[in-house]
Amino acid sequence: MVLVVRVFLAVVLMVMAALKVSHAAVHKVGDSAGWTTIGGVDYKKWAASKTFHVGDVIKFEYNSQFHNVMRVTHPMYQSCNATVPLDSYATGNDTIRITTKGHHFFICGIPGHCQAGQKVDINVLRHPSAAAPTPALASPAVPVAHAPAPGPNMAAPLKSVKGQFVVLGLAIATLAVLVSGLA
Repeated sequence: MVLVVRVFLAVVLMVMAALKVSHAAVHKVGDSAGWTTIGGVDYKKWAASKTFHVGDVIKFEYNSQFHNVMRVTHPMYQSCNATVPLDSYATGNDTIRITTKGHHFFICGIPGHCQAGQKVDINVLRHPSAAAPTPALASPAVPVAHAPAPGPNMAAPLKSVKGQFVVLGLAIATLAVLVSGLA
C-alpha cells in the first residue's frame, strides 16, 4: 500500500510538472499580411484586437530586403524617428518575448514606412500567473549586425501543450501498470 501511495504521489508530481505549461501566446504582427506597407494593414487596429500579456511572443515576419523592425520610445514612435532605436532587428523573421507590462513601440526604420503606417504599439497587460517582470524587454535576436535566426524555443504554445499531454499519458499508463501489478 505504501508503494501505491508513493507511485501515486510521483505520478501527481509528474502531472503537475506536465501541466505547468507556458500560457504565452505567439502574436504574428499583422496576422497573415505580416509586417509590411502593402495591403493597407492597420497595425493600430490589429493591436487593439489582441490582448497581450507578459511572456507572450511578438513575431515580425517581413521581407528583410525592404523592411526592418525597430523598438523605439513613445516620442520616437509618434514622430517616426528611427535614428537611435532601443533595439533593431532585420532577419525578416524576428521574435521578441515580452517581459514587462506597458507599452512597447515598434516601427519600420526604412524612410517613409513608419509615416505610411508601418508602426505598432503593443500594450502589454500583466499575465495573471506571471512572476515579477524583469526590467527589460528580452529578445533572442540581437541588434541588426548580429541578428541570429529564431530558435525552436519560440514555437507555438500548441506544440508545447501536445508534448505535455504525451507526458501526462505516459504518467497515467505507468500508474495503471503499477497498480494492476499490485492487485
